Amino acid sequence: MELTLTTIMVAFAGVFLICFMKGAFGGGFSIVGIPLLSCVMDPVTAGGLLAPLFIAMDLFALLYWKPSTWSKPDLALLLPGLVIGIGFGYLVFRLLDHRAIAIVMAVLTLIFVGLWLVAGAEIATRPRSRPKAITAGLASGITTMVAHSGGPPLAMYLLPLGLSKEIYAGTTSLFFTVGNATKAVPWLLLVKPTASVWTLMAICLFAIPGGVWLGWRLHGSLDQRQIYRACYGLLVVTALKLLWDGASGYLA
Repeated sequence: MELTLTTIMVAFAGVFLICFMKGAFGGGFSIVGIPLLSCVMDPVTAGGLLAPLFIAMDLFALLYWKPSTWSKPDLALLLPGLVIGIGFGYLVFRLLDHRAIAIVMAVLTLIFVGLWLVAGAEIATRPRSRPKAITAGLASGITTMVAHSGGPPLAMYLLPLGLSKEIYAGTTSLFFTVGNATKAVPWLLLVKPTASVWTLMAICLFAIPGGVWLGWRLHGSLDQRQIYRACYGLLVVTALKLLWDGASGYLA
């Protein structure tokens, strides 16, 4: 990858957008910034660029999403599956066709949002379920490893619980802090970033504080209903991006 001014500016904007989403929603929607990165580098290189940056983003976001915003009972159910799922995702990336996983995840996400719309787009208050949490953790681990898109499975578990907007964002933030730290080494083994990629990482670090802070300010200005509607809307964007990535891979 050639390190040009255009590459630096586009990558910086993509990382800033991802940080903004982490500040506003706690994480899980980083895929919305990846199309910007894909304008100046291939998806695998982008994955290698983001893997270490995610750790820095998450650590900075935890300055805002403190332990008081974590749903510890849900995290206890979700995190073991997440770690195992990342291991499966690594094998999928190396051995199997991850485009099919992207398509399946996209379809399931769109169905989930469709059911929410049919139900009247209300905030649900369903009880937590151990089987659903384990399944969500596994699915999120796989999709975050193969496509940096672990948000939909986690959201499909957390949103129906009707958590407060702070607890939802804080729980999501810690969940992906663990996930991104776990998947960083496998991604770096797969990609082996060049010197120019490491340089670009260092430059993009400066996008993190402002992006997270601005997103956090947006979170504070929105009420519970607006946050949930935004999350469901972002799920649609994420699903369409996954569907495009998967389908275009077969058509290419």
